[in-house]
Amino acid sequence: MDNEKHKDILLRIATNLLEKDVEAIKFYYSTQIGYGYLENIKTSIELIQTLEHRMVLGVGHYDAFIKVLNKVGRNDLANHFSKTSNLPESAYRFSVHKDISEICTALKSFYVTNYGKICEVQPPLKLPANVDLMHKFVDLCIVDAVNTQRDAVFSVERKEFLEKQLRYTPIPYSKIFMKENSVTLISGIAGIGKTWLLRKCLLDWSNGLIWKNVKLVFYLECRRLNLYQNIGNINKLVNFFYKEIINDFDISIYPALFVIDGLDEFKYLNELIDPSSSCSYPIVNALTEIQKYKYVVAGRVYAIDKYQSISTEHRDKINIQIMGFNESGINNYIEDNVLEEKKDVVKATLKESAIAKSMSSVPFYISSMCKIISNSKNVCKSSFLTMTDLYANIFLYFLQKHIIKNNELIYQLMENNSNKKYILNICKIAYQMFIENRVIFSKEDIQTFIIDFDKDEESFFGFIERIETNLGYLYQFTHLTIMEFCASVYAYNCLSSEEVIANEKLKSCLSMICGLTNKNQNSLLNFLVNLNPLKKSCEESSFLCIIFDHLLELSRQSENKNNYQLRTYYVNLFIECFNESQSSFTDEIKLIVDERKWWQISIEDGKTSYETSCENYFVNHYIKSGRKLSWLFVDKNILSDEEKNLIIQCSTNVHYVTFYRSIEFEGLKPKNKIEWLSINNLGYLITKKDFEENFLPWINLCEGLVLDLHDDIDFIEEICEWIRCLNLKWLLIKYRGKDFLKLKEFKNFITRKKCLIS
Repeated sequence: MDNEKHKDILLRIATNLLEKDVEAIKFYYSTQIGYGYLENIKTSIELIQTLEHRMVLGVGHYDAFIKVLNKVGRNDLANHFSKTSNLPESAYRFSVHKDISEICTALKSFYVTNYGKICEVQPPLKLPANVDLMHKFVDLCIVDAVNTQRDAVFSVERKEFLEKQLRYTPIPYSKIFMKENSVTLISGIAGIGKTWLLRKCLLDWSNGLIWKNVKLVFYLECRRLNLYQNIGNINKLVNFFYKEIINDFDISIYPALFVIDGLDEFKYLNELIDPSSSCSYPIVNALTEIQKYKYVVAGRVYAIDKYQSISTEHRDKINIQIMGFNESGINNYIEDNVLEEKKDVVKATLKESAIAKSMSSVPFYISSMCKIISNSKNVCKSSFLTMTDLYANIFLYFLQKHIIKNNELIYQLMENNSNKKYILNICKIAYQMFIENRVIFSKEDIQTFIIDFDKDEESFFGFIERIETNLGYLYQFTHLTIMEFCASVYAYNCLSSEEVIANEKLKSCLSMICGLTNKNQNSLLNFLVNLNPLKKSCEESSFLCIIFDHLLELSRQSENKNNYQLRTYYVNLFIECFNESQSSFTDEIKLIVDERKWWQISIEDGKTSYETSCENYFVNHYIKSGRKLSWLFVDKNILSDEEKNLIIQCSTNVHYVTFYRSIEFEGLKPKNKIEWLSINNLGYLITKKDFEENFLPWINLCEGLVLDLHDDIDFIEEICEWIRCLNLKWLLIKYRGKDFLKLKEFKNFITRKKCLIS
C-alpha cells in the first residue's frame, strides 16, 4: 500500500477521533479488531495505538502517520507517537514479511486441497475412501443446544442424544454461519458429524461463502495440540502448524478466527476451564488466548458444556448441537451409497429395528450398517435387535474387512485362538484407557499390560491408529464407539459381576455388558463371550442376576431417600439391561423382580423409541409370567406403533391406568378388565366424538373409574348415561372444583346448574 493511501486511512481515523467519543469509536471498529483487544482501552491514545498496530503500519509509514496527526491538530498524539517510535520494542514498527492477501490465498488453497474430501472410518460401498464433503454434508441437522445436559458418561450422552432427537427443530446452516459470531460452540456425540461441519465451514470460507470479513482462519485439532504442550502463545502455535504458509507472520494484526476441533480430546481441559488452577502447561495459555479472537470450538456434549463457563461474556455467542442426518438425509445416504439390489434390505432392516432406526441418523452408524447389510448374504432380523448387537456387528465387520482382510466368515475367523487372543488384547487396551478416561495414549501405556506389543504393533492398526509426532508415536482408538464396546467386552470376559458393579466408571457400560450374555444363536455376540478360558461357567450363570439385583436394590435405596428421579433412573437401567441381555423370566430373575412391588410403565413425550422397545420386551415377559403391572401412565396424544403395542400389552394385566390429554388411540381397544381407570381431561377440551371413540372402550372394561372433566365440556348428559350402564365398583368424578362419589350426586349438580342458567 502506498503512502497516499495510508494517509487517507489515517486521516479518516484521526477525524473519527475528533468527531466521536472513545466508546463510539470502540464500537465502530470492534468488528474489525475484536472485543478482546478493545476491552481495556481507556483513552484515544490507546485506541490510536491499537488501530495503527492493526493496520500493519511499517517503518516507512510511521512518519506519515505523525504528519497526519499534526495536520488535523492532534499535536498531543503526534508528540506521543514521536516518543514511542524510538522505543526498541515498539509493537508499532512491525514489518510485514508477507502480504496478507498471499497468506489468505495460501490458507484457502490449503483447506480446499486437504479438506475437500474427508476419509470415513470405513469407505462407502460405491465410492472411494475419500468422501466429497461439499455434497455429503448438506443433510446434517443443526439444533439449538442451550439446554445441553451435563454428563461426561459415554452412554448417558448417547441417551441424551436419543431423547433430544424427539424434540429438536433444525436450524439452517446458512442462518448460523453466514453471520460472523464472536463465539460458536458446537457439541454432539461421537461420530455425529462435528468434524464434517467444521471442515465444511473451512471450505465455504475458502470459497468466499461465509466469514467474508475474516482475513485468517486457522483450524487446530486438540489431539494434535496435546503433543506440543510447551508452545505457550497462539502466534507461535499457528506459526508451528502453518509454518510454510505463515512464515513468522504476526497474526494479531488482522482479523482472525480460530476453529478448534475435538475439545473433549484436549488433555488439559480441566486446567483450561478453571482459570484459578496453577497450570504449568504453556499450551493451556495458548488455547486461552483464542478468546481474544473470534472462534469456533467443537467437541462432545460434556466438554462443550463445561467450556461454556469461560465464554459467557460474548453477547453474540451461539451454542449449537449436531444431531446427524434427518429422515431425508438417511434416505439420501442410502440412495447414494448402497448398491441398488441392497437398498430395500437396508431400509427394511432400519424400519424393523428400533435401535438401528434411532442410531441411523449418526453418520458413523448408518455408514457401518449399510456396509454390513450390503456385505451379508443373509441378514438376520436380529442382527441389530439391541445396542450390543449393533456394536458387535460393527466390531466384527472391522475385524473381518480391515484387520484380517480375508474372505473367511466370522465363525471361521473365531475358530482361530490367535484371533481370540488378539481381540482380548484390543479390549484390554480399550478397558484400561476407558476407565482412565484417556483418548490419547503412548506405547509405554500399552506395554504396561501388553508386554509383547512391540512384536505385533502393526496388527493393532485398524482398531487403533498411530500418530507420528516430533515426540515419537502416540495412539488412539479409531472411534470412541469401538473403544466403549471393547471395554465392555473385556469387562464381561475378565471381571466378575461384583467387580463390574463396584467400578463406577463401568456404570455407563452396564447395559452393554449385560447384552453380552445374550444367548441368541443367531447373534454374533456368541463369538465375543468366550475369549478368556480362565472364566468359569459357574460364574457366567449368576453374572447377570447379580447385576440385576444390584440395580433394583439401588432403586429401593433411592426411593427410601425420596430421590424418585434416581429411583426411576435405576429401574429404567434395569429394563434396558434386561432387554439387551434378551433374558427370559427364570426363577432367579422372578425372585429379583418380585422384590420390587410397584412396576409402572409410562408413555410420554421425550421418551425414545429405544426406551419403548426395551419396555415392550420387559412387559411381554413380565405379564406372560403371570404378573400384574401396577400402573400404566399415558400422557401423549399421538402414538407410535411401538407405543400402541406397549399399551395393548400393559392393558392385558394391570391395576391402574391413567390417561392425560385427548389421546388418539385410532381404534386401539383393551381386551381385558382394568381394575382402575383414570381419565384426566381437565386441561384439554375434548369433543364427544373423540371421547366416545378413544375413551369409552376403556371405560366399558373398568371396574373403578376416575373422571377429571374440563369445565366447558358440552356432553355431560351423555357421560352420565354411559356411566349408568356400567357396573362400577367405585366412581369419582371431578368437575368444576367439586368431587362426586355417586352418579346421582353428579346428575343433581348438573341439573341444578342447568336450572340456574335457564
